[in-house]
Formats: sequence, structure tokens, C-alpha cells
Amino acid sequence: MRFSSRLVLRASVLACMVGGAAQAQDVIRIGHVAATSGAIAHLGKDNENGARMAVDELNAKGVVIGGKRYRVELLAEDDAGDPKQGTTVAQKLVDAKVRGVIGHQNSGTTIPASKIYYDAGIPQISPAASNPKYTRQGFNTAFRNIANDEQLGAALARYAVQDGKAKQIAVIDDRTAYGKGLADEFVKNVKKSGGARIVAQQFTTDKATDFNAILTAIKATKPDLIFFGGMDAVAGPMLRQMKQLGMPVRFMGGDGMCSDSVPRLAGDGMADGQVICAEAGGVEPQQQKGLDAFRAAYRRRFGVEVMTYAPYAYDAMLAMVAAMQKAGSPDPAVYLPALAKGSYQGITGVVAFDARGDVKDGKLTLYTFKGGKRQRVAVIK
Repeated sequence: MRFSSRLVLRASVLACMVGGAAQAQDVIRIGHVAATSGAIAHLGKDNENGARMAVDELNAKGVVIGGKRYRVELLAEDDAGDPKQGTTVAQKLVDAKVRGVIGHQNSGTTIPASKIYYDAGIPQISPAASNPKYTRQGFNTAFRNIANDEQLGAALARYAVQDGKAKQIAVIDDRTAYGKGLADEFVKNVKKSGGARIVAQQFTTDKATDFNAILTAIKATKPDLIFFGGMDAVAGPMLRQMKQLGMPVRFMGGDGMCSDSVPRLAGDGMADGQVICAEAGGVEPQQQKGLDAFRAAYRRRFGVEVMTYAPYAYDAMLAMVAAMQKAGSPDPAVYLPALAKGSYQGITGVVAFDARGDVKDGKLTLYTFKGGKRQRVAVIK
């Protein structure tokens, strides 16, 4: 009787081991990478939270692919906005055998990491990296579901000259792949317009805190608009120092400085309507109800407001899993064609990609700030 009990016990243990192994095989690991430490950690965490909400939703509903049930597991990594760390965590995710990656956040980390994912055949959707180079390397695994800097720079230049009536424009960039890339596109399009001229071009870094020298040089050129290619962590202190130098000049930039953190970072250095910025994404009126519901759910889940690209990270995750379901397999080699050619109706609009991997029909949203709150100006293309 004792011998029989031991056999039963061993059989039960073996069954549990086999069942555990089967369960492990039913997990789909998807990576997420952003800068969740450093000066822009608030933006990186926003992206990660969006991806996490999508994973929670998928697992609550149940994910069935090819008639088999799966659980999605998010492997979140921090690249600190550093290209070297970006490639390190990319290789870590490849070694962990993730089936896809949402990220990275910055163009400067997304571009070098994309080569690692391409070599491993792992699809990658960035919900935030806007530098055109990312999708122009010939990597069929690289996608983004926001507009790129060519679209963003052109739209901001057009708005500055046509709507803002700017005549003398100074430009500052932070020398990152994102900041310099956006500033270059803006300058190119201002020069094409013929309605304004670039009176000064200066640069700083994404870690700088003292801008007095470059702002003093710019002040002498008497600009009526300053364009900044960089992030909110630099834009806020720059606005404070502009006020100290007596420069109540209009201030324009892209998505990196278009977060709700700008009023806090600028303190009393920002006047109502002084700042115009644009997100590389846009939601038409018919999608607004879904986006508002997402924002409310996000607030309940994390106790904070959406910063910038959480909805795009959320949609990127759901679009990737939808491609797996359409292909009937989470194998990257099998679902990659479905991702490249398919479309997914998300809360931010239709997620569908062109031959390069850029989002089709990319839109932009212009914002200003009044009373310390971000206010939408317009959705444009």
C-alpha cells in the first residue's frame, strides 16, 4: 500500500511537471522598452503603462491563436534613453525569445536596437520614435504607429509660417537623433516656405540645465519664434531662463516637449498660449469617445493622467497580437506578413503600415497650454 502510494505521488508530481511545461509553452512573451529611468522616465513609464493595460485586457478576455489559448507576458526593460543600453536590452529580449517588441521610445535607442531585432527576425512596433531613418534601413521587422519627423517638421513649419505668421525664427536642438532630426526637417520646410527666415541655429544637449549663453546669442537676433527639437525635461527649464532674460517669445516644438509635465517643469516661465507643440499622432472626433474611455481607465489603473504616447503603445500591443491571431500563430516568421499587410482599428485610429513600416495616413495633433493645462488646437495631416 505504501509502495503504491509512492507510485501515485510520483505520477502526480510528473503530471504537474508536464502540465507546468505545457503551460509555459502557452505563454507569449512580448517585450517593451522605454526610458523608465533618467530625465524622461515619466514619459517612458507612460509608454510602458499603455502596453501593460493592453496586456491586462488581452489576458482578461483570453487570447486564442490557432485554436490554442495563450497568456501574454510583458517583459519590460529600461534603456534610460541611452543607445548603448538600448542595444544591450534588445539583445536581452532576443535571448529571452520574445515574440515581438513594443518600443523603443527614443529614436536614438530605437534605431540601433532595430538591427538586433531584424537579425533575430522579431517584429518591432515603436509607438514613439519618429526619426525617418528608423523605417528606412530596409528592415522588414521595423514599424511605427505614429507620424514621422518629416510629417511633423513639415506640419509645424507650415503652422509657424502660415498660422503663426512667424518671420524670424531661431532654432535649438539637443543633438539627439530625435531632436536634431526634427529640427532639420523644420528648418528645411521653413526655407521652402519663403515666408520666414532662420535667424539663428544653436544646440544644447538632452542633459543640459544652463541655456543662458545660447539664449543670449539668440536674443540678439530678435526672433519672433523659437523652435526647439528636444524633450520636455530640457524645454521646461529653457522656458524659465527665457523669462529671466526677458524673452517672451513664442516657443514651438514636437512631441518630446508636448507633455502635461511642461507647465510644472517651466514653473512661472510659460505664459498662456506661448507654447505650441505637436504630437506625432492624431485622433479624429469619431475616435474621441474611445480615447476618453482609455484615459479614464488609465487614471483608475495608475492614479495619474496619460502623458503622451500610452494610447499608441496600447494600440501597438493589440495590433501585434491581432496579427498573431490572424496568422494563426505567435511565431514571428508566420505572423510578420499579417502585421505588415493587415490593419487594426485601435483607439488612436487604424493601425496599418506602408511598405517601409510607417503608419499609413499619419495624423498630428497641435496643442497649446493655458492655465497650466494642455489644450488641443487642431488635428492635421
